[in-house]
This record gives sequence, structure tokens and C-alpha cells, in this order.
Amino acid sequence: MTDQEPTELVTIHGDAIIGPTGRPKHEFPIPDALDSHGPARTIAVVNQKGGVGKTTSAINLGAALAEYGRRVLMVDFDPQGALSAGLGASPHDLDVTIYNVMMEKDVRTRDALLSTHIRGIDLLPANIDLSAAEVQLVTEVGREQVLQRALREVRDDYDVIIIDCQPSLGLLTVNALTAAHGVIIPLVAEFFALRAVALLKETIEKVQDRINPDLEVDGVLVTMVDLRTTHAKEVIQRIVEAFGDRVFETVIKRSVKFPDATVAAEPITSYAQKHDGAKAYRQLARELIGRGAAP
Repeated sequence: MTDQEPTELVTIHGDAIIGPTGRPKHEFPIPDALDSHGPARTIAVVNQKGGVGKTTSAINLGAALAEYGRRVLMVDFDPQGALSAGLGASPHDLDVTIYNVMMEKDVRTRDALLSTHIRGIDLLPANIDLSAAEVQLVTEVGREQVLQRALREVRDDYDVIIIDCQPSLGLLTVNALTAAHGVIIPLVAEFFALRAVALLKETIEKVQDRINPDLEVDGVLVTMVDLRTTHAKEVIQRIVEAFGDRVFETVIKRSVKFPDATVAAEPITSYAQKHDGAKAYRQLARELIGRGAAP
């Protein structure tokens, strides 16, 4: 019995994962403009591990989709309010948030909507009040569908709804998965990050089986890639082996421009329009549309 030859490592060229052929699998052209808008496809950005680029990816993907003429609603579903702050809102000064929409019958979804300085993007904000919802929802009838009901009111006004979830697999995240058509899983290119994904996959499968059979995993997004290390390339290889075609060909490289853009409350697509990070998120938006996971 002879030893098997080692699997050839995937490589990265530009901002894309390249297979053994040395060429990208697909080309993702600039999408056509839409003749009309809505109803929206809802995407939850989920990973129970923190620090993997969920909020950064949500903001920049939304901004890139808006650049391509899509109307986007960003839903902050994290009590830390990072998405809201990243889009220029002050979470502590908000009187009406997603919490009020979910927990108070007389508050409509449109009452909480905020326009942003980014053309084509509206925000459904959150702050620390949302942390109370995790406890209060326990006694609610149809507790997993509360967010879904809230978003139904505005779904026809947008092409894409992006939900930025908290780093947890609690009831709020289950609400997001119930409301979503698809899931994007940001995954940092480090070995220990792979360990948490099994539990997330189990949660997604339970939601598919019991509540939302139409839920799909749109893709795994490899983030914070440092190409100077062999470690990162080996982890990407493991991710591709584990998830196959569900891994987005687009990868997001580590860059100081991302925190700089966050401080400026700008997506990188407008803060540094020609930066590799901006190009990568535009490529991700094209890939998402090309896969049929966004209109």
C-alpha cells in the first residue's frame, strides 16, 4: 500500500481562493441594474464566536450591494450596537430600536427605521435594551418568529435585508435564523476558529428541521487572512475541505484600513474606495448575486 500524495494547497490570487488548476472557478461580472425593488431576500450574518468580522462584513457587504443599485436594510441584532455605531448612529441616544419593535405591540417597524449617510441603505438599530429581549421572549407565544413578523412589514421595500447577529447561539440568533432565507458564516483563518463551527451548523440544522425549512447556508466567508503565514493557507485548505463549494471564493485580507473605516463610521467602500478591502467586498457582492443569493 502506497502513501497518498498530499493534497495540493489552495492558494489566493488577488482576493480569491484559487484551486489546483491555478485559475478562479468563476467570474463574477458587475450585475445588471434592477427594474424594480423587493421583496427582499434576508441574510443572517452569524457566528457565535466573536472577533471574526461579522459586523465589518455586514456593513461592507451591504454597502457594496447598495453600490450595485440594491436597496438594503441593515438590521442590528446585537445589544452591543456595533452595526448601528458603524453606520453613524449613536446607540445610547436612540429612543426606538429593534427591541421596541419586537416587544411593544404599538411600535411599528417603520417607527424605528433610520436613514443612513450611505445611499441605498437604511438601518434598523439596536442598543443594550435588546439584551432584555433574550429573557422576555422566553414566555412569548411563537417566540422564534418575532423578528420574522417585524421584518415582514418592510420586506417589500428592499432587495436585501442583512441581519448582524450577536456572538451567541441564544434565542435572538434563533430569531434571526428563522427570519432569514440564507446564512453567511464569517470564519477567521485560524485553526481554533474551526472548532466553534460544528455547534453553529447543528443550530442551523435544527432551525431548518423544526422552524425554517427554506433556510440555506449561502456561504462561509474567510476573513482576516494574513498571507504572510503558512498557517493561514493551511487553515483555508481545511475550510475548503470541510465546506466545499459553500466557501466563498472571495476572501477578506487583514488590514488596518478596516478599523480606520470603523472609527470614521464609514464602510471601506467609501472610506478607501480603491483599497483591496473595498475591492474584495465588491467582489463578494458580485459573487453573492452571481450565486443567486441576492437579487
